[in-house]
Amino acid sequence: MQRKDAAVFTFNGTPTPGLREFARGLKEVFERNGYAYAENPEAPRLVLNFISADEARPYRRRAKATFVVSIIELPEMPAEPVKALYPYLVRALSNMMIAYTPGEGAHFLTLELGHYVEPEGEAFYERVYARVNPIACSVLVIDNVFEPSLEPELWEGDEQTRALYRAGRKLAEWDLLPAPFPIETILPPDDLRHVKRLYGIGGLSYGNLSARKDERRFWMSASGVDKSNLSQIGRDLLLVKDYDEEKNAIILQVPPNVTPKRVSVDAIEHWMIYREHPEVNAIIHVHAWMDGVDSTQFNYPCGTYQLAEAVAEKIRAAPDPASAVVGLKNHGLTITGRSVDDILERIDGKLLPQVPMS
Repeated sequence: MQRKDAAVFTFNGTPTPGLREFARGLKEVFERNGYAYAENPEAPRLVLNFISADEARPYRRRAKATFVVSIIELPEMPAEPVKALYPYLVRALSNMMIAYTPGEGAHFLTLELGHYVEPEGEAFYERVYARVNPIACSVLVIDNVFEPSLEPELWEGDEQTRALYRAGRKLAEWDLLPAPFPIETILPPDDLRHVKRLYGIGGLSYGNLSARKDERRFWMSASGVDKSNLSQIGRDLLLVKDYDEEKNAIILQVPPNVTPKRVSVDAIEHWMIYREHPEVNAIIHVHAWMDGVDSTQFNYPCGTYQLAEAVAEKIRAAPDPASAVVGLKNHGLTITGRSVDDILERIDGKLLPQVPMS
């Protein structure tokens, strides 16, 4: 899937004095790489949103295809950058946060708790651009189409959903599936309503699980739910039927008597893998690491076609696609298996809870 709209970017907010040169440098490097700057565009591809510690105002997206990078100036970096900066990232409704300290460099923070640094020096703005561009050039696949056509005999689940339930409990025991992030404690009511209206989510959670149902369909965990309690069909677990390329949407079958949750944003990635590899019967994604894994090259955002393609390429190149472990740069692992239990057995005792950032 290629990006079909113009590569337009814009600024929002007013740069603080220490960010004025930073803003100028970013504008030049983006234009040099083929992006077009516009003031107040209707649906920009990328928004560089300048905020301050006193006023972390969000850019109010009009379209889901708009990515926002919020930029803040700090006189010095906090001792615990992730803990200190994550509230600003969420409050500003951002895909990425850049904290810039003049004379030192830029710290990057992502929704998946990624944290990495680019020091000032040679080719500084080109390096910053290289960090941001994978976001700006990505295409989100987060729309869902719910068909109330799930077979009655599946309304209470089946052996695959029960295996996913057990796997979620096991991953929670290993402390690899934190509970949903309480986004409502950070966002004011108006911004929370805006996020729900735009993306249909009310929380953030990490990791996902899926299991093949048949040749074309698979069960997958929902977005923003506690993965340690995957019990209700249509809310905690959903049956993915297909991907509609024309609508750029995941097609789901749900019970007619349930108000469904959205499926995990990584559904497009799992769809690609299951379609290409009939021997793959389960996939688990965790924010952890293993020594010696092959990793994707770029830090594409969750839920994008580009991340799915990058992971699918690594699975395809694996000696055994049904027993692959792929690293997602600055993010975590995607692990395939012939069953959910097969994956758990292979990774037991081998996972490193800290994802290396580079």
